[in-house]
Amino acid sequence: MTTPPRRIASLLPSATEMVCLVGAGDRLVATSHECDFPPAATGLPRVTRSRLSLSGASAAVDADVRGLVEQALSVYEVDVDALERAAPELIVTQDLCEVCAVSRKDVEAALCELPGGARLLSLSPTTLDEVLDDVLRVGDAVGERARAEREVAALRARIDAIAARAAACATRPRVLTIEWLDPVMIGGLWMPELIELAGGEPMVTQVGEHAPTLDRDALAALDPEVVLIKPCGYPLERTRAESALLDDLLDGMPWTATTRGDVWLADGNAFFNRPGPRLVESLEILAACVHPDAFGDFATRHAAHRERRAPQRSR
Repeated sequence: MTTPPRRIASLLPSATEMVCLVGAGDRLVATSHECDFPPAATGLPRVTRSRLSLSGASAAVDADVRGLVEQALSVYEVDVDALERAAPELIVTQDLCEVCAVSRKDVEAALCELPGGARLLSLSPTTLDEVLDDVLRVGDAVGERARAEREVAALRARIDAIAARAAACATRPRVLTIEWLDPVMIGGLWMPELIELAGGEPMVTQVGEHAPTLDRDALAALDPEVVLIKPCGYPLERTRAESALLDDLLDGMPWTATTRGDVWLADGNAFFNRPGPRLVESLEILAACVHPDAFGDFATRHAAHRERRAPQRSR
């Protein structure tokens, strides 16, 4: 049996949440520059950094990312010196998306420079079940399998309860989720699952598919009844700051959702795009948008994490 690690470094926010969920948060010795939850895990040494700024408009951020990729550069890099000082025995990273967090190959390169070495656990979930399975994998890696199983059972019970409530609703609205504004990208991976569990009908993407990009003509050919806008990495206030871009997208769009006022903004940083335990809270937020009358409790609970856009005029 492998000895449970006493020193853990987490290089992505969702993994930090998982480590804490299974009771090993007190063994964290380093995190990524983006790890911001739970509060007990903040303030630790940061061992990654970004090569780009997210302060610009969505189009500028997208252009910067594409420019780095064209130069064969990673968006994020490992601070090898800081990682060496932290001296982790286990490093949790990912190999799902090089735009979302430091890449596995960069972590492996950093490990070659560390004198003591460390075990590496890489996560790459594309579905809700895989996210929950990763909680168990983290539990195994840190020696907390029993605690992980209890936490996953509790998360599944919450998911099942929401799905049962949604199934009792009389309608299943067509739902479109947007995870980037310029260019417009449609939510994929686990988002279709969350929509179905919340009592909606997902549009454009299937479970496990990566986010496609749609132009205005393709968007106008759709007719969603509910639209959720939650750009990846953007808290609600950051999305709100893109007001002009939102107006350009929504003004005159011939959607039932825009004329009826069923367009919602939500926190795409803490929720939805972070494949960790708070996907269950993401499901609660989504259910309150899809069926507000049936999920008034969730609307109240998550009032700070979502807001409704005013109805748009037709062109």
